[in-house]
Amino acid sequence: MIEKQNQEPEIPYLTRIQILVAMGVTAIILWIIAKLWLRFDNIILFEWHWYTRDVFLGLGLGVTITVLSGLAYRLIPRYRQSANYYLELVLKPLALPDLIWLGLLPGLSEELLFRGVMLPALGGNHLAVVISSLCFGVLHLSGAEQWPYVVWATIIGIILGYSALFSGNLLVPIVAHIVTNILSSYWWKIQQK
Repeated sequence: MIEKQNQEPEIPYLTRIQILVAMGVTAIILWIIAKLWLRFDNIILFEWHWYTRDVFLGLGLGVTITVLSGLAYRLIPRYRQSANYYLELVLKPLALPDLIWLGLLPGLSEELLFRGVMLPALGGNHLAVVISSLCFGVLHLSGAEQWPYVVWATIIGIILGYSALFSGNLLVPIVAHIVTNILSSYWWKIQQK
């Protein structure tokens, strides 16, 4: 059994405004990277359609990922420690209404880049899912001890990548990502009170 460590973050604690600005700036940077990649690599953005079926598929997938994350959090001590470190850094300063932004900004910008642009640019196949998911996982690295969280984010990236491939619609992983971020962060915030 692993002892609980009270490690200080390698990134200093940020205020609510700093977290919100960082989320906004990160979303803009990912959007710019996606737009530049589309422009200079001559690829076609993964399709995005507003189909009711796919919205519900994304909602169901988001709830499923949230449940799986909760199980991993309860059953895997290293993941729980790593997740707490990351979530404390990002979520603790935020108010409950801010969680909407935590869902929307990463959900839209990360899916646009990793599933919308990178997945088709790398061939839209199994290898593309793995590579784009590894990049997605590394994006969630906030310190040297955060590898369990990175591994989990990579697994979620694989699930989201295959949801885009199998549905043929970028809306599915976008909705799933938004729902997962909002539900998981809300659950964590409530547990901390």
